[in-house]
Amino acid sequence: MSEHTEHNVNDAIKAFPSRKAHTLRFTSGAPRSAQVIGDGSTALFLRSYGSEDLVTALWLSWFDAAGEHHETKLADPRELLGEDADSENVPAEERARRERAREGGTGIVSYSVDKAGDRVVFTINGRLYMTEIGWQDAVESVADDEAADEAAQSGETEVTITVPVARTRELAGAWLDEDPATYAPVLNPRIAPDGAHVLYTTGSYLMLVDIGDWDANTDRITAIYGVSVEDEDGNPAENTWKIGLAEFVAGEEMNRYDGFWWAPDSEHVLFESFDTADEPTWYISDPADPEHAAAGRRYPRALTHNADVYLTVISLAFDEDDRYAGITANADVDWDREAYEYVAAVNWTEGHDPLLLVQNRRQSADQVLEVAVAAAEEPESLPDAVATAWAQITAGDAIDSGEVAGLVDGGNVPQLGATRVLEAHANDQWIDLVPGTPAYTPSGRLVCALNDMEADTNRLTVDGRPFTPAGWNVREVLNVDDDSVTAVVQREPDLAPEVPTAWSARGGEHDARSFDVVMFDYDGTYGSTTVCAAVPITTRPGVWTASQGTCGIVITGRDMEHAKVEMTHVVVSPKMTDVVADAMLHGTLPQTPIAGSDMHCGIATIANYADEPGFTPNVHFTRLGEHRLYTAIIAPSAESPYAHAANLPVLMKPYGGPGFQQVVDAQSFYWEGQWWADQGFLVVTADGRGTTGRGPAWDRAIFEDMKDVTLADQIEAVNALPEAVAELNASAEADAAAIPAPDLDKVCMIGWSYGGFLSALAVLDAPNVFKAACAGAPPTDWTLYDTHYTERYLGLDPQVYRRNGIIQDAPKLERPLMLIHGFADDNVTIAHSLRLSQALMAAGRPHTFLPLTGITHMTNDATVAENLLTLQRDFLKEALA
Repeated sequence: MSEHTEHNVNDAIKAFPSRKAHTLRFTSGAPRSAQVIGDGSTALFLRSYGSEDLVTALWLSWFDAAGEHHETKLADPRELLGEDADSENVPAEERARRERAREGGTGIVSYSVDKAGDRVVFTINGRLYMTEIGWQDAVESVADDEAADEAAQSGETEVTITVPVARTRELAGAWLDEDPATYAPVLNPRIAPDGAHVLYTTGSYLMLVDIGDWDANTDRITAIYGVSVEDEDGNPAENTWKIGLAEFVAGEEMNRYDGFWWAPDSEHVLFESFDTADEPTWYISDPADPEHAAAGRRYPRALTHNADVYLTVISLAFDEDDRYAGITANADVDWDREAYEYVAAVNWTEGHDPLLLVQNRRQSADQVLEVAVAAAEEPESLPDAVATAWAQITAGDAIDSGEVAGLVDGGNVPQLGATRVLEAHANDQWIDLVPGTPAYTPSGRLVCALNDMEADTNRLTVDGRPFTPAGWNVREVLNVDDDSVTAVVQREPDLAPEVPTAWSARGGEHDARSFDVVMFDYDGTYGSTTVCAAVPITTRPGVWTASQGTCGIVITGRDMEHAKVEMTHVVVSPKMTDVVADAMLHGTLPQTPIAGSDMHCGIATIANYADEPGFTPNVHFTRLGEHRLYTAIIAPSAESPYAHAANLPVLMKPYGGPGFQQVVDAQSFYWEGQWWADQGFLVVTADGRGTTGRGPAWDRAIFEDMKDVTLADQIEAVNALPEAVAELNASAEADAAAIPAPDLDKVCMIGWSYGGFLSALAVLDAPNVFKAACAGAPPTDWTLYDTHYTERYLGLDPQVYRRNGIIQDAPKLERPLMLIHGFADDNVTIAHSLRLSQALMAAGRPHTFLPLTGITHMTNDATVAENLLTLQRDFLKEALA
């Protein structure tokens, strides 16, 4: 290693806290939020202009007829708003949604596109905008050498290609300016599939925008449905109702951020309304500004009431000019709301009525429901006997009641909003939610998720029959068609030892650390040419996702080989999965025409302007202890002054809690760990029981016992560490730098959120193992956390909550502990740390408390994020000295 390289790496390590904070954790400038449109040969995505630029713009990825790739900017907030784009002022409800979604960017942060892919809507600074995409011929100079030679021979120096042309304008701006109290805020806009209308919510009203002529300013906004509350005298009262939004636990815990859904026919809407009157009121304040009143909001804390959720379906009428003419029918969706109070998922597939997934409070039972919409309005689609009875009833004919009573009572003559149960599931602990399910195939087969305890696999079913193989744990469904599903999976090698040929050809372990995109056929026939039943779309171990069309797919993710996010757009003919896999393996595609079009195959990597940390983490993977815990050991870099230390203090850096892994095949997960290692620590991240990826039995080992099980796994990792390091050193190449031995007399822990809970727990309950800890935003009393997360793992018995809390352990503290918490945190409120601090003071136990003014759960201030690392380092160094 040259002195220059050594200097560069050490400089990068030194600069890391600042660069991480000012680049939004090295994500600014990276492409994200890709969605294919049309057949998949074009795709939308978001990206800012540089590594410290938070303002994201809307872009289009596309291929021309010759297979050449292009990126076209469609809408830029700075061009639309000027300097206002950099001083964002968004509605409070939108800020809350972004907090739920962990969205740190500004500008265009989400969008909605119509079915044809011609129109895209979004908000900037609370204003509603639409981009319209057209295509036209353009003359382009021949640039590449091969084409230039061919052109010279033919005498041509220019070619004509069809290019996208975008124009953007604000929708209904005059209405918003004229009466903002009525028409604003603009929240969660969604364009109708036919592209003629936009629906958004103000929180109190659903607003429908008729899109008018481009230049004539004929847009029109109509409030089509609303909720309001009056007192006994008819005066406005506290409005605890919301409409068209997702309630808190839906966004925070279910990954459901929508509160209304267009029908594929653009003539019906299903929407949510909810009442928070029974939820406790919590107040978030800013003590640094005593003149600013505390903000009250409803929070569904564990063992208390949830929001009361309703669903309504409406039929819309439009006049001959395609402008809103009224609601022709409306009905509440009818299901057992008392038994199943959570609306976990909504999916509306073209050609079918909408699907609901509802859960009971304990999340131990669910139902997949179909809501009658088209069936209620088109009885001719019913079986003959039922359709005949329906016609007689609606015509007022006298009929034999006994003859049709069974049909009517059995729900075979559906009313608008009526539901029928398609499937029901149960689990003694809890049922996992799998994004993308339930879903209909185009032909009407039902795809659902299944926690198969017997096979110890999170599987998929089609019409009730499991079809994904044992050992392939499905995390998300990305695409459903009549032949197969595309899903994100994690493979458990003990149950699924065989791997696809494309994986074995490339090498690398595809296990619980890797989130792979694969395709499963309902009957397993796709596996006939491989050694297993899964057809890989991604071939390198990593953390991947995808957006798929019939002729194209955009694959996004990270791996251990590259610092930056990779976004790859691949265009192939339908079902050419082997070609996709080969493209991901070798980076090339055969230039053959796509069936039925002039398009050729193409593959391109979308540009990434994000910064890199300037070093590669020195990570060593191993399995520790009796439970074979997936573990990452980060040693000092070769350029660090600690690289050749005989031994080093151990820094345990886990999340360690249910539902989230940190030992994954993505380099970015270990950048901060490398910084810590080069401060003089041997950094260890061990994923214990409950951290997913290894099957439903592994996940449920923490049921009603999170505290003891998760701490025991971290202790197990510490105790197994010396032997594992010795084995890694023995197996390393002779010239490889040895990993310093762990000093088990100097073990500390840091973490955030559940990792913060685990860090505080470590020094409270295992002071013989852990000598110091920094606990960021720790949930200390689980009755103060939300219902859907906490009750999933701890149930409904108050004694279980007391047993799993740590406030009662305060008198045990004998090691240095730093508590860190943001006053603006509305997820894990600062009350958690304040109550623990109060208990420590009452017990006479000294500790350090670092309150952060204006900081949420995301630590969304660059200066604070930068300084937190150095403050924690100095605290731990002093504590272990």
